[in-house]
Amino acid sequence: MIADCSALILAGGDSRRMGSDKTQLVLGDATLLERAVASVAPLFARVLISVRNYRPEITLPQVCDAYPDAGPLAGLCAGLAHANTPWVFAIAADMPFVQPALIEALAGRRADFDAVVPRVHGHLQPLAAFYSVRALDRLEAILAAGGSRSLRRALETLKVATVNESDLLAADPTLRSFFDLDTLDDLAAARQSENHK
Repeated sequence: MIADCSALILAGGDSRRMGSDKTQLVLGDATLLERAVASVAPLFARVLISVRNYRPEITLPQVCDAYPDAGPLAGLCAGLAHANTPWVFAIAADMPFVQPALIEALAGRRADFDAVVPRVHGHLQPLAAFYSVRALDRLEAILAAGGSRSLRRALETLKVATVNESDLLAADPTLRSFFDLDTLDDLAAARQSENHK
């Protein structure tokens, strides 16, 4: 259990490329949202779900974006604003293979940073990362300014511990944690992967 941290599952995307609500797609015997909850619930005492608008079918605590149509940055800010812990671990609902060992490995890197973010295949992975609530004011200022609301761009304003993939392999040898489902082809690949476990 990572006692000083809450989990935040971002489930407010519009799923344009998928064509339907990704969180309700079934993989194995659970929806993507249920799988995301199952991956973080053993490690965190509190799990928050970031949504655009309240969804009555979700029984876990929900946080709604204060800035409409502002993407994942708005969801992250909503989670940080409602966390009752000093840290939040943010994950996208469409990442069904996140390994608990990887989360624990990242947690150990927090020290005096504002965020701990993996870098995989040369790209930062801001939706499988730890964020300190100390960063909230700076992130909200970016939303309020109304310019670029890119989460990766927002990281440039924070003191970030970047964790390279070579340091993640012990926790997740295939780096499967970072596979996300954006299209129907991705979903088909994930289902095929599940069938050959």
